[in-house]
Amino acid sequence: MGRIRAVMHLEKDNIRKDLGKQIGEYTDLFDQADAEKRKTNYATVVNKYYDLATDFYEFGWGSSFHFAPRHKWETLEASIQRHELWLANRLGLKEGMKAMDIGCGVGGPLKNIARFSKAQIVGLNNNEYQVSRAKRLASDYKLGNLASYIKGDFMNIPAEPASFDAAYAIEATCHAPDRVGVYSQIFKILKPGGKFASFEWVMTEKFDPSNTEAVTAKKGIERGNGLPDLEPISVILDALRAAGFEIIEHFDVAPMSDVPWYMPLVGRLTPSGLAHTKLGRYISLQGLKALEYLKIAPAGSGGTLEMLQLGSDALCWSGQNETFTPMYWVLARKPE
Repeated sequence: MGRIRAVMHLEKDNIRKDLGKQIGEYTDLFDQADAEKRKTNYATVVNKYYDLATDFYEFGWGSSFHFAPRHKWETLEASIQRHELWLANRLGLKEGMKAMDIGCGVGGPLKNIARFSKAQIVGLNNNEYQVSRAKRLASDYKLGNLASYIKGDFMNIPAEPASFDAAYAIEATCHAPDRVGVYSQIFKILKPGGKFASFEWVMTEKFDPSNTEAVTAKKGIERGNGLPDLEPISVILDALRAAGFEIIEHFDVAPMSDVPWYMPLVGRLTPSGLAHTKLGRYISLQGLKALEYLKIAPAGSGGTLEMLQLGSDALCWSGQNETFTPMYWVLARKPE
């Protein structure tokens, strides 16, 4: 039902009634282009993806579009909030500091981190629709001057050099076409001694490029999440150093979890998991296509859901086979 409500919300929003055209253009970027071409057109890939997926994400997952390690006694929502506050604590955010949320989505993590740390957080996002949603959320939560948002490209951050005490990215820099480029931009806006924290989407050491299933799953994650090309952690660390950062610490957070990070995507015979079973997903997809046929839901809604379901399958396979992690933690510092 969350997916149906998401599409009804789409219909009310005049910004994106050309959903059918959007899904066609988006799939062409994967059917007719390789990773290098997607990197060249990364802004188009990412914007089209989030124009399509944002409402599905928000209604099905909440305002924080990321995974989290989870204790067996925790709810998903509680684990997501704890994950965000763990980052804020590890980064050392506190009242009087100014930080940037790189690729802030609709501002879910930002509102929690701002409330917890009392630091002033500026959200950066290149997707106009998500920026508008983030501003509405911030207003609803009465964050005042602790939260602000700017529309901008993280490959060319519109901020003065050395103007931020800290920066963080939560599962966002995977969209960058050039890791050295995006990290150099973050390095530029930080004051000397400023820290950058990130949860990175990376292929693990268990990923075997000669394994057909593993490669298919990798491509499925990229297609289902608007990514140019997933990299191993070595590429991330080398890029941070090339940008000028000192690496303070780095490790995969996923093994800290009692409940595997991909479990919310796995179908189970429970009230919350039923929608993710094969039957539940089939009913959702066919129901959405029926609404689309009756012109109640916008054209392209079914195709969007189908794309997200395939991406979900790829994430589950890669998580179960430990070839991918969405939460490789990196904390780095700009030298004094």
